[in-house]
Amino acid sequence: MMDRSLFAVALATPALLLTACGGGEPAAEGGITPKQMADALHAVMEADRTVYTRRVVNRLQNKEQVIQASEHFEDDKALPLPAQMFRFGAEMVAENEAAGFTYSLQSLWPINDQNAPRTEAEKTGLQFVADNPGENYYTTEALGGTEYFTAVYADTAVAPACVTCHNDHRDTPRSDFEIGDVMGGVVLRIPVGGS
Repeated sequence: MMDRSLFAVALATPALLLTACGGGEPAAEGGITPKQMADALHAVMEADRTVYTRRVVNRLQNKEQVIQASEHFEDDKALPLPAQMFRFGAEMVAENEAAGFTYSLQSLWPINDQNAPRTEAEKTGLQFVADNPGENYYTTEALGGTEYFTAVYADTAVAPACVTCHNDHRDTPRSDFEIGDVMGGVVLRIPVGGS
């Protein structure tokens, strides 16, 4: 087991994590695997997104009815939707070459077409997490001459704000979501080799 202080330093330094991963090979003594890195990164993402959804959006919109969340949050002077906050973070990470990984929120039932799966790994992974509650999907894929460790994690409805937003949206392809349902997935990619 990795010392907690070393793990905290590694999470704060993605480049160090990628070096420790040793590409697609099993982790060297004291290092971590791409799967361990992906799982750790996802744990932080999931916690942040759940906290924003439950303690900010659901509380202010549904419980206290102080402010709404809206996909047009700037024009409506509203809160960004949890999916938008997640995408904003993903875009910032993608712009930071030192991050060494990318992530996105996707769905088999996307309201926004940009969140539809594009690769076979994405399609297969999203279907797998929808069909196998509580399980993650892991694979490798080659994209643009680079080999990636790709992980897909279920994105579930954690608050009434999730299901209401998706079920009531005019562009939704599915309107029967309930709390706890898999609504999509987080696709996380870590480069493990290139050409």
